Amino acid sequence: MTQEYIEIRGARENNLKDVSLRIPKRKITIFTGVSGSGKSSIVFDTVAAESQRLLNENFSTFVRTFLPSFPQPDADAIENLSMAVVVDQKRLGGGSHSTMGTITDISPLLRLLFSRVGQPYVGSASSFSFNDPLGMCPVCNGIGRSMSVDMSKALDMSKSLNEGAIMLPGYSVDSMEWNMILQSGSFDPDKKLQCYSEEELKQLLYSKARKVPTQFGGKTVNITVEGVIEKFTNKYIKKDLKTYSERTQQAVAPYISEGICPSCHGARLSQAALDCRINGLNIAEMSSMEVGQLIRILKEINAPAAAPVVKSLKERLQHLVDIGLDYLTLDRVTDTLSGGESQRVKMVKHLSGSLVDVTYIFDEPSVGLHPRDVHRLNGLLQKLRDKGNTVLVVEHDPDVIKVADHIVDVGPHAGSHGGTIVYEGSFPGLLESGTLTGTHMKRPLQLKQTSRQPSGKLSIKDATLHNLRNVSVDIPTGVLTVVTGVAGSGKSTLINDVFLSQHPDAIVIDQSSIGVSTRSNPATYTGIMDDVRKAFASANKVNQGLFSFNSKGACENCQGLGVVYKDLSYFDSVKLPCEVCEGRRFKEEVLEYKLNGKSIADVLELTVEQALDFFQLKEVVKKLQAMSDVGLNYLTLGQPLSTLSGGECQRIKLASELHKKGSIYVMDEPTTGLHMSDIGHLLGIMNRLVDTGNTVIVIEHNLDVISQADWIIDMGPDGGSKGGQIVVEGTPSKIINSEHSITGRYLLEHIKS
Repeated sequence: MTQEYIEIRGARENNLKDVSLRIPKRKITIFTGVSGSGKSSIVFDTVAAESQRLLNENFSTFVRTFLPSFPQPDADAIENLSMAVVVDQKRLGGGSHSTMGTITDISPLLRLLFSRVGQPYVGSASSFSFNDPLGMCPVCNGIGRSMSVDMSKALDMSKSLNEGAIMLPGYSVDSMEWNMILQSGSFDPDKKLQCYSEEELKQLLYSKARKVPTQFGGKTVNITVEGVIEKFTNKYIKKDLKTYSERTQQAVAPYISEGICPSCHGARLSQAALDCRINGLNIAEMSSMEVGQLIRILKEINAPAAAPVVKSLKERLQHLVDIGLDYLTLDRVTDTLSGGESQRVKMVKHLSGSLVDVTYIFDEPSVGLHPRDVHRLNGLLQKLRDKGNTVLVVEHDPDVIKVADHIVDVGPHAGSHGGTIVYEGSFPGLLESGTLTGTHMKRPLQLKQTSRQPSGKLSIKDATLHNLRNVSVDIPTGVLTVVTGVAGSGKSTLINDVFLSQHPDAIVIDQSSIGVSTRSNPATYTGIMDDVRKAFASANKVNQGLFSFNSKGACENCQGLGVVYKDLSYFDSVKLPCEVCEGRRFKEEVLEYKLNGKSIADVLELTVEQALDFFQLKEVVKKLQAMSDVGLNYLTLGQPLSTLSGGECQRIKLASELHKKGSIYVMDEPTTGLHMSDIGHLLGIMNRLVDTGNTVIVIEHNLDVISQADWIIDMGPDGGSKGGQIVVEGTPSKIINSEHSITGRYLLEHIKS
């Protein structure tokens, strides 16, 4: 059969320089290159965008109004596309009603199983759903948790009403609510609450609303008096707190505590659903089991009516095991999954499907994966290909790149220095290509030989959160500590939950987004914009507010957004560049003011690298240099932060925190999205932080970073219930000689290779 290709001619999205490319269909093609080189511009902004745009055009005009709009990519031609499925790292949201079981469609099968063979018979599958009125616990509405007043914060039992015993908002001495309690005449205002009889306390706190006649201005007036806790509960707990103003929410929140529902004890289901069992287990107990354990339980179900459902369940659960998620449970809430876990859960959904000749597009699927599990990921990519699909992967991990049928290396560098294809071909050819990727793939891994001596220690004692098993560990200060272990071994729980709760002053540099607003950009986030506005104002002797697109200088047509949204009735809402300012966001008269020959809009279009050449201001140069040091040379000063990846968000946070001394820095997989050639820069920054007196703690899977640690804490031995322990602690040279450490084994393997 002749090989078919996706043909791209003259692609110019973002920094692409008239790129023409032939991508083989039904093969695994991996796109490599430094961050900002143009990989995503080819894969996501050209191939995926055009594929999704063409797909949406098949729908009626009415249906298209509900679909996202994809502009036509800037290219001369894009041909031979098939339907594209993008599997990215966007975290799975969905709140408390979305779990791993619901998102993978495994829970509906489990509900069906219980409706068929569960005893005693309860009803249809929906009777086992916590999202359905038939199945949900009536007390907590299927959430599993209930809110109540924190009595320790609401009342001071050692005080009287006159002394301010009621500490809830609105009950201060002489306030209206306080006066109404006293006017009721039922309570002694000078008697301490601890001296109240049980009946008096019950009336003060829990009495239902009642009318009490009161003298007011010489007349008898009926006032409504209600128990203090009863009123607070009805007003703030039984209603959605989010409907109140932010100020009210902040005032009330400290007095509300969340606990397990007293009726279903967190199982989220009705008593009837919980009484129904298969082989002694109810659906909540099965959903709380780790995937690997659940498969073993399902194998013991031999009722003939259950056979087809059990077969489907085992198949889908096995996919989770194959991808290294056997430590997760079906009742795990989806918004607690990491970016890498979210992506792998999405992969499982597609593996269960029967579509073929689809283009699957993955964005760094190795993120969050221990080297041990990368081969599992590779197996899944190959499985998708072997079903007759085209697989496109943007990736930095050498072990994933090795399985490519075809490699496209984009570069040579980032931003304006990238946007061209520097290599196309096989993996062996890449190693000999002389490109940045090829050169770094050949470099051997080297262990750090001399480790720094700690200046002290930070102790964690008997930690038992999630899967941690009485973990006690000393984290050395004044050195670079790397916490390692397979996914689900307890690294994040130990550091992000336990350690940070004990050291809230630590500087956390993670991958969470730093601004969803299109008005935030690198210049505003790092504080450069303030200095730039001042410089423009003093050079032109005008008000600095003119140089803000959020203030006086904003183009009046687009309010400083640079774009206008046109709602074309039944058609898609279209985002168009503002015709007045042409996307530059400022009023025309503001753009006439110059600094060293450039307008404020020109300055915002500069990349970090260009801005370093342009500015002489000491403060601005210092902040720009920090961004350059963390590998963000290619970002423009005005790029909306909402367009940055998780790895870029993490690095811009790092850049803005580099100046502190004597601090604890905690980083969560900082190599995410980084090319091999940039990891050396990142290690340089970490070492510089330690050398200036800081303690740096890094959660990481990347072997280059692990090999350069002063101290390693290896968690495991495996994930979930098989993890949660310290396997080994020590220097890299000690770890590689540990027979129990999976990390040590892979470190040793890569040193030898």
